[in-house]
Amino acid sequence: MIKKIKSEILSFIKTKKINIFLLFLALAFGILLLTKLSKSYTNTFVFTIDKINIPEEEVIINDSSQVLEITLKTYGFDLLQYHFSKPKISIDFSKHIDKTDSAYIWSKNKGFSALHKQFNKNIELVNIVPDSLWFTYDVNAVKTVPVKLLSKISYSPGYNLTNTIVLEPDSIKIIGAKAILDKIDKIETDTVVLTNVKQNISKFTNLNFQGLDNDLKFSVNKVALKAKVEKYTEGTLPITVQIINVPIDVKLKHFPKKVNVSYYTSLANFNTIEAKDFRVICDYSKLVKGQSYLIPELDKKPESVKHYKIKQDYIEFIIAE
Repeated sequence: MIKKIKSEILSFIKTKKINIFLLFLALAFGILLLTKLSKSYTNTFVFTIDKINIPEEEVIINDSSQVLEITLKTYGFDLLQYHFSKPKISIDFSKHIDKTDSAYIWSKNKGFSALHKQFNKNIELVNIVPDSLWFTYDVNAVKTVPVKLLSKISYSPGYNLTNTIVLEPDSIKIIGAKAILDKIDKIETDTVVLTNVKQNISKFTNLNFQGLDNDLKFSVNKVALKAKVEKYTEGTLPITVQIINVPIDVKLKHFPKKVNVSYYTSLANFNTIEAKDFRVICDYSKLVKGQSYLIPELDKKPESVKHYKIKQDYIEFIIAE
C-alpha cells in the first residue's frame, strides 16, 4: 500500500515537472518571437494591382507583368500580413495617372504619394520597381439586352397568376468588347423553383453569367420578380356562333346556333364576365372539299380569362337552295 502511494506521488511530481518545463519553454519561445517581431526589417514583396475607377466605356487588357515589387522597412509585426497573404495595391485610374490613345501610364513620381497612403504609418517605402506601369486599354461597347426568366412554378389547386410575372429590371446593360457583345441577345436568370404557390410572388433571383467572358461588366447581377396570385374558378357561358367568309352566292344554315364556352378566371373578375365578351367564329374559307362541318374558333375573349374550351368540336351546316 505504502509503495503504491509512493509511486503515485513520484508520478505526480514528474508530471508537474514536465508541465512546468513545457510552460517555461512556451514562455521562452514567446519572448523570443516578440523580440524578433519588435525589430526592424527590410523585405521586398510582389504586389498585384487592384485597378479602380476605370471609365465604364474602357477595358484594361490584362497583363501578367502588371505587378509592383515594393521594398518595405518596418517592424516584424507589420510585415507579418504580407507574408501570409498575396498583397495587393490599388491604382486609381481617375487620378495620378497619364493617358495616351492606347494606354494608361502609371509612374512612381506621380503615384508614389497615393501608394504610400495605403500603408501603415510605421511602414517606410524603400523602393518600388518598376518606375512605371503601362496599362493597354480598348474602348468598350455598351449593349442593353432583355432578361429571360427561367422558372418552374406550380400553384396550389384553385390558384393562378392574375397577369404575367414582372421582372425589375427587365433588361440590363452589358459593357465589353463589341465582338463579344454581338453574340449576346439575352441574359437568363437562375431557375426559380416554387411549389404550391397561393400568395403573391415577390423575391430576388440571380442572373446566370456562366459561360460569358470574364471581362464583361453588368449593370446588375440580380433581378426582382413580382406577380399577383389569386384564387381562380371556372365558369361557362353560351356563345352565339358566327360564320364568316361565306361567298355571296352561298346560303347556309348551321347548328347548333350557340356553343358553351368554359373559362378559368379569378374570383375577383368572375362577376364582370359576360357572353358579349366572347366571340366564336367558323371560317367558311377553311372548309375542306367534301366536308360537312365547320370548326369553331374563339376569336375574342376577356384579358382576365386564362384558359378556355369550346365544348363543341364541330358545327354542322347545310347549304340552302
